[in-house]
Amino acid sequence: MVTVAVMGAGGKMGFRAATRIKDNPDYKALFVEIAPAAVARLAKEGMKVTPQEEALKQADVVILAVPDRFQKQVAADVVPKMKKGAMVMGLDPAAAHAGVWPKRDDISYFVAHPCHPPAFSDEAAGITNDFFGGDRLKQSVVCALFQGPDKDYARGEAIARAVYAPILRMHRITVAQMALLEPALVETLGLTCFFAMREAMDEVIRMGVPEQAVKDFMYGHLRTTLAIVFDFAGFPVSDGARLAVAEAKKQIFQADWMKILKPENVLKSVKSITHSL
Repeated sequence: MVTVAVMGAGGKMGFRAATRIKDNPDYKALFVEIAPAAVARLAKEGMKVTPQEEALKQADVVILAVPDRFQKQVAADVVPKMKKGAMVMGLDPAAAHAGVWPKRDDISYFVAHPCHPPAFSDEAAGITNDFFGGDRLKQSVVCALFQGPDKDYARGEAIARAVYAPILRMHRITVAQMALLEPALVETLGLTCFFAMREAMDEVIRMGVPEQAVKDFMYGHLRTTLAIVFDFAGFPVSDGARLAVAEAKKQIFQADWMKILKPENVLKSVKSITHSL
């Protein structure tokens, strides 16, 4: 049986991981947490906290479920105390890509991150409130073995399957490729665009258009527009809309905006996220 220690087990990501493996017969789960509210949250679900020193002596795999800005500090404390041949599992590529995890050649580093349930699927048609996956909707997961023997990929992927179930697809990529997906594609670009859309929507409401009319119009067009642009609707964008986009891009975007996807800029971004500049 594989012993898995979840660091930060009472936090947002840690709690998800902890609850998914606590009753899994393939794993002995240990929960490490120090925040009183988080400890209480775990206790409410019948999960007893294990002291860090004790957990690290036993753990075959340590899941670092802590925010990016604390990864360097926590890893510096945890990694030297892990047993030889153990694995560190991160839930986000930033720390690995930024190089903040300590150098240690006799352990493995693995990263797994959920894709979340797809916006368009027959399965999702009747379920609207499982936004993150791990509840009722299947989701895909991207995984990367950052360091260690290739056989350790299977060990990490198996835990990722357990943590993020139910699974649609598993994808093996590199940490650098994962950083292109997040933060670059879905946060640096996607989230920024969504925030701009929200700010513009709020401004239209401020300008006097009835709030509910604005929301109904925006939310409906979000789904329709996604379906058209990403080739789910089966028909193209209208000529008028395409012209509006071409004109608007000149005002909204810099001509070289795709520089956010250049490797050196992605690296700079993850270093900023982990405070390792």
